[in-house]
Amino acid sequence: MSEKKTVIVTQIGSPIGRTKDQEATLKGLGLNKLNRTRVLEDTPSVRGMLTKVHHLVRVEAGE
Repeated sequence: MSEKKTVIVTQIGSPIGRTKDQEATLKGLGLNKLNRTRVLEDTPSVRGMLTKVHHLVRVEAGE
């Protein structure tokens, strides 16, 4: 059994004044308030979303 890799993502920036696609990306990641944290699967699609909003989130290694 292989364990799935995860990343811990915390929102540190506000989407106010950002483009609509960046705001939608945060919502897609499950983030919509400052300091909200989510544990997400480390997939290429999640990595792409994190790249798009890298200035609004803090990413840490998961389990």
